[in-house]
Amino acid sequence: MIGIIGGSGFYSFLENFNEIEIETPYGKPSDKIAITKVEGKEVAFIPKHGKKHIYPPHKVPYKANVYALKQLGVDRIISTTACGSLKKEIAPGDFVVVDQFIDRTWGREDTFSDIGNVKHISMAQPYDEQMREIAINVLEELGYRFHKKGTCVVIQGPRFSTLAESRWYSKMGFDVIGMTQYPEVALANELGIRYLNITLVTDYDAGLEDDPDIKPVSHEEVLRVFSENVEKLKKVIIEIIKRI
Repeated sequence: MIGIIGGSGFYSFLENFNEIEIETPYGKPSDKIAITKVEGKEVAFIPKHGKKHIYPPHKVPYKANVYALKQLGVDRIISTTACGSLKKEIAPGDFVVVDQFIDRTWGREDTFSDIGNVKHISMAQPYDEQMREIAINVLEELGYRFHKKGTCVVIQGPRFSTLAESRWYSKMGFDVIGMTQYPEVALANELGIRYLNITLVTDYDAGLEDDPDIKPVSHEEVLRVFSENVEKLKKVIIEIIKRI
């Protein structure tokens, strides 16, 4: 079974799905889990923020989401996220097949390890290379603008960055900025689940506004760009599922 964790807009991708409720040792997931088949493959979908987008980034029940998918037998997760660009050459509407992250969050429960159950895992390569290669091939064949790799700095949210923070991230060489990839990616790795992130660039972050052609980020602009590209995202995800 393939797990999908993404926005509630993913429901438009699904047909003839059943919804189930799952309890985990870490509480309930963000919402009911939709079970369906896509290209003959069993798929389990969780809307990361809940159907009605009730969970802000720092309150998403990441541990429950990932553990619930593990309970269902999921061994691969495709995560879809929106992000801001920290480089002019990475434009709104582009896709990025993320290969590294920087964690700038705080206070999130980010491990299943506990007293008496300590597990150290390597995070040198947090995103599954085989799945990344599939995604790259799909994006090339579809002819969409994309970037084969990128480092995402994950901030606490829900606020956007200050100008100073954004400029700092850009100078550090990070490529994109988001709020939800961590701790999801780390938790999946702990449970031995292969993890892929496809991120859609929806805006330029605040630190690039010195360029007169670039507008500072706004929530309205994020929603506009995402809605314009949702059909492209649908095609990408379905093609990836087909080839796994």
